[in-house]
Amino acid sequence: MLTIASWNINSLRKRLGQLERLSEETQADVICLQETKVPDDKFPTAEIAAMGYAHQAFAGYGGRNGVAILSRYPLRDICQHGHCERADARHISAVIDREGDPITAHSLYVPAGGQIPDIELNPKFAHKLKFIDAVADHFAGAHGLRDAAFVAGDFNVAPLPADVWNHARMSRIVTHTPIEIAAIERVKRSLYFVDAVREIIAEDDPVFTWWSYRAADWQAVNKGRRLDHIWVTPALRQRIAAVEVMVDVRHWTPPSDHVPVVVKLTPP
Repeated sequence: MLTIASWNINSLRKRLGQLERLSEETQADVICLQETKVPDDKFPTAEIAAMGYAHQAFAGYGGRNGVAILSRYPLRDICQHGHCERADARHISAVIDREGDPITAHSLYVPAGGQIPDIELNPKFAHKLKFIDAVADHFAGAHGLRDAAFVAGDFNVAPLPADVWNHARMSRIVTHTPIEIAAIERVKRSLYFVDAVREIIAEDDPVFTWWSYRAADWQAVNKGRRLDHIWVTPALRQRIAAVEVMVDVRHWTPPSDHVPVVVKLTPP
C-alpha cells in the first residue's frame, strides 16, 4: 500500500508539530505540502527527516507560497516548475523511486485569484486562469497517457456543485465560477486524470476541505469548499483503495483553514 497525503499547511514552521501528528495518524508514505511559507535555506529538513521523511523536495518563495514533497522513499528527477514566466514556488515534482513501482508526484498550489471574477477588472484572476492553462500544457507535454503519476494540492477551484456549500450562490464567487471550472477541467483532460476522492465518494455527496477563518463556529455554519485534491493518472485508477478528508484537523491549534486529503493506493 502507498499512502499519499496532501495538505495546504499554511506555514510549515508554525505547524511543524501538526505535520508530525499527521504523519503519525496517517502513516503516510508521501506528503505533499502547499503554502509552506518558508525560504529554502530555512526549510526544517532535519526535523522532517526525524519524522521518517529523509527524502525531501521543496521550493520556497520567501515567506509566501511554497510547495514540498516529503517521502519515505528515495526521490529522483526533482524539478521546480515555473509557470507564466514566474518562479514563485507553486509547483514541484519528483519521481518516487520505489523498486518496480516508480510514480511521479506533483505538488501544486494554484493562485487564489483575488475577489472579483473578471479578467478585465482583476489581474489576479486573469493570472490564475493563465496559470491553470499553463499547468494543463505542462502535463500534456511532460507525461504520456500510460504514465503512473499524480498531482496533489490546493487547486483553489471547487469543480462540482457538491464541492461548495451553495452552488447557485458560489457560482458567482472566485473558486467556483464556470470559467475556473472549465479551466481546471482542461487540466484534468490533459492526462485524463481521475479525481481520487470522487472515485470513492459520490459526486453529489458534499465534501469540503476549506473553511474560512472568519466563521468562529466553522463546523456548525459549514460554509465550506473542496479546494484540495489528489488526481491520479489512469494507470493508477484501479489502485485507489481508500480516501479520507481529515475534517477534524481543522480543530488542531493553530488551525490551517485547509484540511488534509489522504489517498491509499494498492500495490501494482
